[in-house]
Amino acid sequence: MARLGMVIDLKVCVGCHACTAACKATNGTPPDIYFARVHEREVGVFPNARREFLPVLCNHCEDPPCVPVCPTGASYKREDGIVAVKSDLCIGCRSCATSCPYEHRHYVKPGILETGYFNGELTLYEKAKYNRWDSGTVIKCDFCMDRVDQGLQPACVETCPAEARIFGDLADPESAPSKLLSERESFTLLPDAGTKPSVHYLKA
Repeated sequence: MARLGMVIDLKVCVGCHACTAACKATNGTPPDIYFARVHEREVGVFPNARREFLPVLCNHCEDPPCVPVCPTGASYKREDGIVAVKSDLCIGCRSCATSCPYEHRHYVKPGILETGYFNGELTLYEKAKYNRWDSGTVIKCDFCMDRVDQGLQPACVETCPAEARIFGDLADPESAPSKLLSERESFTLLPDAGTKPSVHYLKA
């Protein structure tokens, strides 16, 4: 059985935020909701200071705590490992958000879908994209599963100019991400949470 996941190479990530922009454009998320973000920090002191980048997104955990706590079955895990939300079943209780140790669940506040980025007016693009979301529900990264189902890569992977993101089947030892994990030292976020993330980071 497939287990789709992602490997992010911190050695080549340049912190350009192209992944954030591509995700935002593809998913058309409401204001202040970003499925893909890049954390930055400065380390060292002059003249040896440098910036480090950590791209983050839903970890699509093998053991996702957000799924069993959902009272309606809106949060679910597909057979290929993608964790997603059925908006028509979501009642906005946010139990999933409370249980996620990575804070990658996002609540669509009532009224936010009527607010655009530019002067508060919705553009034609926003009107079209916002139709996907429902006020009072929780939304999240789903690895662009509509694209994946068409044989395409998630938008953040396809857009990355440094090819820092590698997507594929972690259950297949011959897949690109599996080979990288076998060749290089890697880590996952909050391993003590016991969620077994499907997003791995190659050390810089």
